[in-house]
Amino acid sequence: MLISAIAQGLLWAVLGIGIFTTYRILNFPDLTAEGSFPLGAAVAVTAIVNGLHPLLAMVLAFLAGMGAGLITGLLYTKGKVPVILSGILVMTGLHSVILYVMQRPNLSLLNFPRVYDVFDFLPAYFDRVVVGVIVLIAVISLLLFFFYTSLGQAYIATGDNETMARSFGIKTDRMKIIGLIFSNGIIALAGALIAQNNGYADVNGGAGVIVIGLASLIIGEVVFKDVTLGERLLSVVIGSIAYQLLLLGVIRLGFDTTYIRIYSASILAICLMIPQLRKGLRLGTLIGKEA
Repeated sequence: MLISAIAQGLLWAVLGIGIFTTYRILNFPDLTAEGSFPLGAAVAVTAIVNGLHPLLAMVLAFLAGMGAGLITGLLYTKGKVPVILSGILVMTGLHSVILYVMQRPNLSLLNFPRVYDVFDFLPAYFDRVVVGVIVLIAVISLLLFFFYTSLGQAYIATGDNETMARSFGIKTDRMKIIGLIFSNGIIALAGALIAQNNGYADVNGGAGVIVIGLASLIIGEVVFKDVTLGERLLSVVIGSIAYQLLLLGVIRLGFDTTYIRIYSASILAICLMIPQLRKGLRLGTLIGKEA
């Protein structure tokens, strides 16, 4: 169960990194994730069922997620639809798109190949670990390469201070669209990985994925402070694994897995409150010393 939790953490970390690129760097609370995640799963599973290689299916899932991010970006920047509402609109519309892609509410991968089959000679769940590590290395390497280009620096500047970035001639709307495109592409890729791990795609598979992604971010930030951009991306991976281990601990304590989502939300809420609790403890210590 420990290896399984680590494998799950690595696969879900791809989602966390996708959310990180908009939520933390661009300062954009994008709710499209709950639509692009199951879209990636639906596209990948449908492609595999129809005879495509799992790797090609993942590429198609990535492209589908990019399309969803593009629509959100255009709604927000060109249509002037509010941030939250633009994501909700696309997320809602994608529900019908997913049904159209799969032609049913869910689709199984039983007896069909998966990307993990390449490493099926490894012990149970180690194939997931290897694939997760390979995908994470590729995604993190590409993101770091992008962030250190002039375009990437303009992207980061847009998130840091949009007004100042615009004064330097940076087309901030374009940066937001680029960010949403690649963010949702990565999130859809995570959906394709998780669907192959679970063995099926479901039209409602995106419910609650933002909580999982944010948990990876928050836990990583609580544990690691004052780190470089590359280390921050690695902290998301560590946070994702820690989150899955926390869920494993909850399950091992005998809690009913039917209510796993409330456990997930509770863990995230506690992690969000930790910085405030630390401040309270420091203040209490200072008051105690003065007294």
